[in-house]
Amino acid sequence: MTVEAKICGLSTPETLEAAVAGGARWVGFVTYPRSPRHISTDLLRTLGARVPKTVGRVGLFVDADDALLDERLATGAIDMLQLHGSETPERVAELKARTGKPVMKVIKVAKPEDVERGIAAYAGVADRLMFEPADGILPGGNGRPFDWTILSGRTVPLPWVLAGGLTPGNVAEAVRVTGARAVDVSSGVESSRGVKSIELIQAFLDRVKAL
Repeated sequence: MTVEAKICGLSTPETLEAAVAGGARWVGFVTYPRSPRHISTDLLRTLGARVPKTVGRVGLFVDADDALLDERLATGAIDMLQLHGSETPERVAELKARTGKPVMKVIKVAKPEDVERGIAAYAGVADRLMFEPADGILPGGNGRPFDWTILSGRTVPLPWVLAGGLTPGNVAEAVRVTGARAVDVSSGVESSRGVKSIELIQAFLDRVKAL
């Protein structure tokens, strides 16, 4: 089966180029000052302009206010919003209507009920869901997976992405267990916290293409 990949937390032209050249379907840019992957609005504009139209540009936000969203969207460098905070279904619907952008809502998973609650709350308003571990100190890039069997055989009524603790070494097993058709990686392709590795990006994307 075809599996799509998103490389998140990119912050340099070189690693962005590696992601695009390696076949990433999406590239992700972080707007969250507490994250080591946070980038400025100017850098977002610069990097976003280098992405071909065949690759989606995703902006990661955590309970962002309208002013911050407007500032980032004004760069023209974001095609989809990824909401990583405690945004309510009402806020998701509001942002979709206000920005005209598709929204991917992140669901934090520790037990099966988290998946069920997330689907019930957001399937009617989000365009995609992302499932990631619930125990991260910061949103995204914490390098720990959750129990993938929670998603085994589960029907999700809209496209979804598997995230959390994925690496070149385990992504094939993660897809086998969960049936994911899309995967997201950040810390799993880093040489140190917040620093992406071109070699690991290439290795991850090669593994995904081989699935």
